[in-house]
Amino acid sequence: MKYPQSHKPPLWPKGLLWLCLLCCLFQFTVVSRAMGEIYGFKDEEGYLRFPGVAPVSKRNKGNFDHGRLLATILKYEHLIIDAASHYGIEAPLLKAVIMAESRFQRGAVSQKGALGLMQLTMETARDVGVKNPFNPEQNILGGARYLSHLLKRFNNQKVLAVAAYNAGPGRVEACGGVPPIQETQRFVKRVMEYYRMFKQESGDLP
Repeated sequence: MKYPQSHKPPLWPKGLLWLCLLCCLFQFTVVSRAMGEIYGFKDEEGYLRFPGVAPVSKRNKGNFDHGRLLATILKYEHLIIDAASHYGIEAPLLKAVIMAESRFQRGAVSQKGALGLMQLTMETARDVGVKNPFNPEQNILGGARYLSHLLKRFNNQKVLAVAAYNAGPGRVEACGGVPPIQETQRFVKRVMEYYRMFKQESGDLP
């Protein structure tokens, strides 16, 4: 079919051209974010979730030998052991806090601005000497230092130290126990469950 000169269809219809541009922009955004390892979506608790990492069931009884999660945990195992040994705390407890905080995702960001594996706020990061919260070694060392401080402050009572890690030591002291904050109570429960599972996994529990 021939068209008059003034009515020839454009080589690239405007709609198709915009669609191609949007697709290119989307691909560039995904690739650039993936390069920085800070990508995903936030879940209902404010954690940045990553594709391909299966959530761990609370009733999984320590069976973390599935896919990427196991590989990610093993990737940071030596850093956790070194940090725990340096600050005199249990590696399974440190591992449990990381599991509850970020599911071992180095680029995790919460709605409140907590960053990295151990979800350090900028204020806490400064206090424990962490310059880059997204650096796994710095983040784990800083989180271990802070957790060690809390354990000493609460006479090695793990439940109180874990509660203070989430809600702040002042609130725990004011309440004389775990604060009646739903988020904190859920956090303590998760950490202690993961702690027992990691202890069992390491052979410290029957």
